[in-house]
This record gives sequence, C-alpha cells and structure tokens, in this order.
Amino acid sequence: MQCVLTLKVQCSAVSKVKDEKVKLRQHYRSMRDKMTAEYKHSLDIEIASRLLCTREYMNAKTIITYVAKKGEVETRGIIHAAFANGKQVAVPKCGEKGEMSFYLITSMDDLVAGVFGIMEPDTDKCRLLEDFAASLCIVPAFTFDPQGQRLGYGGGYYDRFLSTYQGISVGLCYTSFVKWDLPVESHDVPVRFLVTDRYARHTADKI
Repeated sequence: MQCVLTLKVQCSAVSKVKDEKVKLRQHYRSMRDKMTAEYKHSLDIEIASRLLCTREYMNAKTIITYVAKKGEVETRGIIHAAFANGKQVAVPKCGEKGEMSFYLITSMDDLVAGVFGIMEPDTDKCRLLEDFAASLCIVPAFTFDPQGQRLGYGGGYYDRFLSTYQGISVGLCYTSFVKWDLPVESHDVPVRFLVTDRYARHTADKI
C-alpha cells in the first residue's frame, strides 16, 4: 500500500510540473508576441555581440546552432559571423522518431523549410557532423534560469542530445525572460553557459 501511495504522489508531482510548464510556455509566448520588432532586434544584436566576445565562442572550432524562427533570439548574425571567423557551422534536423542529427552548412543557401517552416539543412547537399570536439552548441528555449535549466518546446530533442554532449552548451535569452527556479523534470538537462543582453556567464556562477 505504501508503494502505491508513493507512486501516486510521484505521478501527481510530475503532472504538476508538466502543467506548470504548459502555463509558462503560454506566458513566454505571449511575452514574445508583445515585443516590437525594433526592440527585439536591438536585444538580438546585444546578445550576439556578447556571445561573439566570449572565450567559449572564440575557442570553438564548430558552432552548432538552431536557425531562429519567429520570436526566438536571432541566430543568423551569429551564423554569418562564424562563417567569417572560419568556423564550421552545423544546424539540426529532427527525425520522426525523436532523434536529432546535425549537418554542416557552408551558406544559408544550404537550408530548406522543414516541419512548421523551421529552417533545416538540405541533407542532399550537407555533410553529417560526426566530430563534436571543440564545439559549442546554442540551444533554443522559451526561457532559462540562472542555473542553466531551460523551458524548451516539449519535444525532448535537445535533452536527449545534451545528455551525452561533451561540448559547451549555451542558452541565449532576453534578460527580462530569465526566470528563477524553473520547474524541472528528471530528464531535463541544463546548459553550461548563459548569454543575455546584459551578461554572459557560466551557469554555475552566482548572479
């Protein structure tokens, strides 16, 4: 009986966390929608500039990054900078079974519209990234907390990838979006570095 009660409590706690995440996604989606294009653009430039000045970016041989969709912190400027800096750039392609692979691109012309209009690599033109040494991975999310926990989109693609990734994982976030103590599930994997329009720091550092 005790085991049954414990299981019910655990299931209730998991359900509560999931419900809270759903509400938070709605909240931050609304915050994104309320940002003016001009204001968002100014913050995107500040975030990109801070990232490009970090030792973590400078030391990276390969930049792994999502291609921003509407509302996300813009990454196209970072991609162009990486090309100019002689770095490899890899972008993700998500599979139907929950897997995610990364392909090297040499220009924005290597991208095609995928599911939900998300830009992804044209696998007929791009080479699969197999060597993740000296890489930096920019991870998408609605928001992050100072400990590096993230509120993603619910698919679990990046949590599965980050669970074995040995490089530097980076979250890009508007300062006003950073939330203290995000709800966390057992499979959630935090990023190691956080960049906002006001600071860039390892997530283990004190705020």
